[in-house]
Amino acid sequence: MIIKVFGPGCSKCKETEHIVHDAVEASGMTATVEKVTDLRDMMAAGVLSTPAVSINGSLACSGRVPSKEEVVSWIMTAAEKA
Repeated sequence: MIIKVFGPGCSKCKETEHIVHDAVEASGMTATVEKVTDLRDMMAAGVLSTPAVSINGSLACSGRVPSKEEVVSWIMTAAEKA
């Protein structure tokens, strides 16, 4: 599973990345978490506002900091689809 956190490095983006790492650990799943700061890569992924999170190429949220519980739910849903 590949989880990408999109953002230029602002405090909300850093908070989102921290939440995603905590959620991966809490879920017990194996995932690679990548931080994407390049504007072209963000646009190619369909990100219009940051922070944003995608799981396996599917945009899960954009423009807000998700809760840990939300991210765990997204991870479990993505694992069921795999």
